[in-house]
Amino acid sequence: MTSAAALVTLLTDRGWTLGLAESLTGGAVSSAVVAVPGASAVLCGAVVAYATPVKHTLLGVDAELLDEHGPVHPRVAEQMAEGVRAAVAVDGRPADVGIATTGIAGPASPDGQPVGTVHVGVATPVGVRSVSFRFGGDREEIRRQSVDAAISAALRMLQE
Repeated sequence: MTSAAALVTLLTDRGWTLGLAESLTGGAVSSAVVAVPGASAVLCGAVVAYATPVKHTLLGVDAELLDEHGPVHPRVAEQMAEGVRAAVAVDGRPADVGIATTGIAGPASPDGQPVGTVHVGVATPVGVRSVSFRFGGDREEIRRQSVDAAISAALRMLQE
């Protein structure tokens, strides 16, 4: 069973829903989840917030946080994960779980942080957390590792 399938199964068993907010992964986490049969029972929707202002306007990331630290920061990932829960609400009910990715896949870094810097945020009804990574490889390898890391981080948090 893939980690995406394990996530869908776990959410289905709990009766929980999912929202995804992606930056550097550009919809790849959503694609991995949607590839799992039965994903429609849990996935409310996804937002690709690639441009920094969209992180604020659509997902509610604090503008001062973005101004001070830029879009690649652990707290930005956390706020994206929290914000997507509301952004994909169905009938006024936010998603139970939000997963977010933000980072620098390369080939260059726009703000001086190392290429491969990635932050994953996970928000659940019981809390929010971020996990930070420094991946190696080319742009596609970093993005692939980021997808795996996002799904794995959510699984770990939900299994605690």
